[in-house]
Amino acid sequence: MNIVKLSNTDICQQDNKLILEKINLNIGAGEFTYLIGKTGSGKTSLLKTIYAALPLVNGFGEVAGFDLKTINRKNVHLLRRKLGIVFQDFNLLSDRNVEQNLLFVLKATGWTDPVEMEKRAKTVLSEVGLLHKLEAMPFELSGGEQQRVVIARALLNQPVLLIADEPTGNLDPETSDDVLVLMRNLAKQHNTAVLCATHDYRILQNFPARIVRVQNGKLIDDEGIAIK
Repeated sequence: MNIVKLSNTDICQQDNKLILEKINLNIGAGEFTYLIGKTGSGKTSLLKTIYAALPLVNGFGEVAGFDLKTINRKNVHLLRRKLGIVFQDFNLLSDRNVEQNLLFVLKATGWTDPVEMEKRAKTVLSEVGLLHKLEAMPFELSGGEQQRVVIARALLNQPVLLIADEPTGNLDPETSDDVLVLMRNLAKQHNTAVLCATHDYRILQNFPARIVRVQNGKLIDDEGIAIK
């Protein structure tokens, strides 16, 4: 089953400037895909279109069963519940401990039962190996630990697609490897599709997977052939 389906899709920035033209992309459940390309090539705009931060104007786009062309602001949060998003910047709430950061997201996405919320928070922290940091403040964590909390946060609503935009950009090589291994194992364990944008070509060599390249306004697959 394809979680992401884009067909003859134009990707535009907020000012309607065309960035990528007539692209096609399918990502299946459990599939790990790298998205690479130069800065300014359109990677982030593509990701923003997939999670409906940018509107889809031309072509067909469906993510987690939602039509990107017809989705409206009232329904975007329903799509986002099915997605997990990991950014380069951790964006943890600095005045709340790890558990409170996760409970905040659960409450914001419609959870109401305190017992179930606490149980879910502990479950995802256990999955990323940080249950013992439940009461730690963000400033007490290393960069790798903070990114693990961010991954745990992204997993709270059991997403069908994990979008990672430069998830290792602020991490040293060894920690980057740990984070990549974690994401790949979790994706396999939960049959979660992953789309990971990265500049780190060392990761591509150490942890090979499907590669999609943004180049000259097109999507190129890892065989060097434009995706049609």
